[in-house]
Amino acid sequence: MNKLQYLKLSRKSSFVIVGILFIGAIWQLSSSLQAQSPSGSQLIENEGLLDSYRHVEVASVSDALEQLTGRKMYLSHKMQPIFPARFAGFAVTVKLSKDEGNKDPGALSGMLAAIDQGAQSSVWVMVVEDGADIAGMGGLMGTTMSARGYAGAVIEGGVRDVGQLRKIGFPVYATGIVPSTSVGHYRFAGANIPVSCEGVEVRPGDIVAADGDGVVIVPRAKAGEVLALAQEMDFKEHSMYSIIEKYKSIQEAVKRFGRL
Repeated sequence: MNKLQYLKLSRKSSFVIVGILFIGAIWQLSSSLQAQSPSGSQLIENEGLLDSYRHVEVASVSDALEQLTGRKMYLSHKMQPIFPARFAGFAVTVKLSKDEGNKDPGALSGMLAAIDQGAQSSVWVMVVEDGADIAGMGGLMGTTMSARGYAGAVIEGGVRDVGQLRKIGFPVYATGIVPSTSVGHYRFAGANIPVSCEGVEVRPGDIVAADGDGVVIVPRAKAGEVLALAQEMDFKEHSMYSIIEKYKSIQEAVKRFGRL
């Protein structure tokens, strides 16, 4: 083999090796993306789970959680809706930390990016540090969430632009309604991280269920077990109403169904 033939063969071998490495990298990236994205069957299963939670009383979910975990998983009475609402979805958690007087135009950029990355049926769970008199969200953020198919939002802090939020029918629970802004006062401190919202730990992907009785957090790993017990409690309680009306006695109903 002369020098020219050797060079041609070496060049072809290099091309083959580079090609194999490139194909391997593409395959690895594709596999990684597939692993991160829920499959069609998972999406159907998730939506079915949420639909079931939308049809069970939050009070029953709270009772079931306490029986199964021994913990209080409901948010305090301070968490109030801007209009009567019922929803369930998977938590997207966000935290804002105080940074009074900051002039950084990018201080809240991470918060905006987190909104735009949220999937359908998400619930925005935001903790605003010492934020009782600070609006953690308003009409622009709520309109974006509504357009993206979020189920609702829960804010440990204030909310504003409630006229727009009511107009589009986007449900928000917050600790108050205030006209203030977080711009210049707060900085994005993280998204999809464990947070403590009104004293209850919320992790990304946990189920957030809300109705007229308040808001409850269901750890994702316990979702099926909690749902089954809550549905059983619901059935018993709803069956008791007719017994109470018939016998005019709550004792008779409790004796028959054991639910209080």
